[in-house]
Amino acid sequence: RQGYEDPHWQYPVPSYRDDYAYQSHQWQPVARQDDRDPRQGEPYSKSTNYQDQHYYRGYHPNLAMTPPGQDRTQTYDSHKERRVSAAQPEERVGETLGSSLGDTSSQPREPSLLLQYHESGLSSSSYELSQYLHDSADHYDPTLLGTWSPAQTGEPSVSTPVPVAPPKFLLPHTAVCFGAGGQLVLVCPHRPAEGQLARVELHSLEVILHDTKELEELQTFPGPLAREDLRKADVMTFCQLKIATSCDLSTQRGRDSALLWKLLVLLCRQNGSMVGSDTAELLMQDCRREEKYKRQNPAANLIGLTDDEWMARQPGTLDLITGEVPPVVETQAQIVEKFTKLLYYGRKKDALVWAMRNQLWGHALFLSSKMDPRTYSWVLSGFTSTLAANDPLQTLFQLMSGRIPQAALCCGDATWGDWRPHLAVMLSNKVGDLELNHRAIITMGDTLAGKGAVEAAHFCYLMADIPFGYFGEKADRMSLLGSSHRQVFSQFARTEAIQRTEIFEYCQQLRQPKSFLLPFQVVYKLLYASRLADHGLPAQALQYCEQIATALLGQDLASHPVLAQQVMKLAERLKLSDPLLLEMPEQDQTLEPDWLVQLRACCQEWEVR
Repeated sequence: RQGYEDPHWQYPVPSYRDDYAYQSHQWQPVARQDDRDPRQGEPYSKSTNYQDQHYYRGYHPNLAMTPPGQDRTQTYDSHKERRVSAAQPEERVGETLGSSLGDTSSQPREPSLLLQYHESGLSSSSYELSQYLHDSADHYDPTLLGTWSPAQTGEPSVSTPVPVAPPKFLLPHTAVCFGAGGQLVLVCPHRPAEGQLARVELHSLEVILHDTKELEELQTFPGPLAREDLRKADVMTFCQLKIATSCDLSTQRGRDSALLWKLLVLLCRQNGSMVGSDTAELLMQDCRREEKYKRQNPAANLIGLTDDEWMARQPGTLDLITGEVPPVVETQAQIVEKFTKLLYYGRKKDALVWAMRNQLWGHALFLSSKMDPRTYSWVLSGFTSTLAANDPLQTLFQLMSGRIPQAALCCGDATWGDWRPHLAVMLSNKVGDLELNHRAIITMGDTLAGKGAVEAAHFCYLMADIPFGYFGEKADRMSLLGSSHRQVFSQFARTEAIQRTEIFEYCQQLRQPKSFLLPFQVVYKLLYASRLADHGLPAQALQYCEQIATALLGQDLASHPVLAQQVMKLAERLKLSDPLLLEMPEQDQTLEPDWLVQLRACCQEWEVR
C-alpha cells in the first residue's frame, strides 16, 4: 500500500510454526486448540505471551511499531478487538464493540475500521474490499462521513491526486494524417518546450504513390466522361489500351474481358447504337478459330430401317427394285438418277430413304413437305440428327422450332465448345417470336454466370437489354459491368469495373443525352471520387462530385438522402481544389460553386421536412 513500507523486510519474523499450524499459501496462522472460537462472541484473555505479540507485530503493518505512550498489551488488545468484531455478524456489532471499548477505555484511541464503515453505510463485504484499496485507519476523520465541501475548512483547497493514465508514448513520435487536398501531413517528433523548432511537412500523395498500379490505373482513365472537352477518340484509345495490357488472350476469361472492351469500342464508334449483325461480326472476329463441326450419318431407326436392311442398302449389293448391282462409288449425278428412277415406280418412301442416306436433304425435305406432316417431321428429324450437338445450326433450328436451344443450357463447358457462334446465330436470325429469342439469350447469360464466366454473361445481358441493378439485390443480374455482385464488396467494386461501367453510360448518353444509370451514379461514382482523393487527385474527384450532384438535383432527393449528404461533405472538403479558383481574384476565392449551394439547400430542406 502507498505510505507504508513492507514490514517483512524490516522485522524478523520469529519461529512460530511450533505453536501454529502454518499454511503457506494463505499466509495466515490457524489458532491453537486452547483458544476460543472468535465467532462465539467471547473476548480473548488479556494474558498473552511475547510470541503472540511479536507475531501480530510482523503480520499487520499497523502493529509493526508501537506508538509512544502505548504498551504492547494495549496494542494487542486493540488488534484483538478488531479480529473479534470482524468475525461477528453485523447485527451484533454494537454489543461487541461496546464490550471491547469498555476494556480499553483507560487509553484514548480511534474507533475501529468496521465501526467507521458501519456508520457510513458500508457492509462487511465493502470493508473487506476496502482493505485492498486503501488503509484509512491511520487517517480517520469523522467529517469525511458526511457531506464535505472546501468551504468547511479555512485552509485553501488542494485537489485530491487522482490516478493518471500512463502516457501512450514515452518519447516524441511522428504524427501523420491525410488532408483533403491529396496531401499527407507529417508532424516531426521535436520538443518545442526544450527549444527545438516545431516542424510540419506536407507531402503530395500523387508523388508518393507514383509507382503504384492503382494510381496508374486512375491516371490513365480520361474521366469524368461527361465533360465538354472529352473526345470519343480518347475513350476508344483507353479501351484498346486495356485490351493490350490487361487481357490475357490465352485464357477464356481474358478473351471474354477483351470482348467487353471491344463492344464498348463498337458502341462508342457508332454513338451507342448497334444491330445484331454488328455484334455477330464482333463475336466471330474474336473467335480463335472456326470450329469444324463433324457431320454424321443419320441413325437407321430415324429413316425407318433396321440394321439388316441398312446393310442391305449399302453399295455393292443387288438392288431388288431395279435388279441392278449399283457401283461401289457413285457420283452425284448417279445418286440423283437413282432417286428419279425410284419415283418412276412410285416408291416415295424408298426415294426419301435413298436421298437421306446420300445427303440429298434438299430433295428429301421438298418431297416430304408435299406429303403428310408426319413424313415431313420424320425427314426433318433425320436431317437434324446428322448435325453435331454443338453445331450452331442445331441452335438455329431449335430456336426456329419454338424451343430454347440446347446451347443456351449447356454453353460454357469445355466439352461443349465456344459459346460465341451460338449467340451470333441467335442475334443475326431473329425468329418470329421475339420473346422466345429474348428468353434464350437471357438463359445463355444465366448459364454462363453460373459457371463463373461473368464477362461473357454480362455480354449476353447487354444484348438482351437487361437493366443494371444494385449490389444488395441478389435477384439483379448485373450491377457493375464485368464484375459479379455476388462476391464481397471489396472484390466487386474494382476500379476497372467502375471505369468500364462509366464508359457504357457514356455510350448510352451519345445516343440519348439525358439518359444515365441511376444505381451507378448514386453509389459507385462517389466511391470512385473518394479513391481519386485518396490517391492525390482532388481536382478530378471534385469534378465527379459535381456530376453526381447534378444527377441528384434532377431526381427526387428524398430517395437518396444519405448519399446526397455524403456527396456534399466530400465536395466541401475538395472545393478549394477547383482549378477555377486560381483564376479568380483573392476576394472571390471563398465563393462556392452553384451546384454545391443548391445541393446544401436541398439537404437542409429535406432535413426540415
